[in-house]
Amino acid sequence: MRTPAETMTAYFEGWRRHDAESLRDVLADDVVFDGPMGHVEGVDDNVASLHGLLGTVTGVDVKHVFVDGPDVCTVYDLHTTATDAPMLTVNWAHVVDGRARTIRAIFDPRPLLGT
Repeated sequence: MRTPAETMTAYFEGWRRHDAESLRDVLADDVVFDGPMGHVEGVDDNVASLHGLLGTVTGVDVKHVFVDGPDVCTVYDLHTTATDAPMLTVNWAHVVDGRARTIRAIFDPRPLLGT
């Protein structure tokens, strides 16, 4: 079984490959995502949402990973086609049995909103 850090490393490797389907292997069936741009529940809806997001992602530059037991915070620059500059983002995941159960993304959404 993967450690929480290994789970989230696999998650971001899927992002880098633009492979949303591979994320089914690291997301719990009842995963809940919350972020400034929305709330998504369940693995199927999360993978569908990631299909859309990954179409705009041009890079993920991980700056630091903090691990505290089952919780993993990943600080990264998110590069997208929707913004000129990378967006500093924090991803806080709670991992149970090698799968992310909850994910919270924290970033300033203003560049995506044109404000």
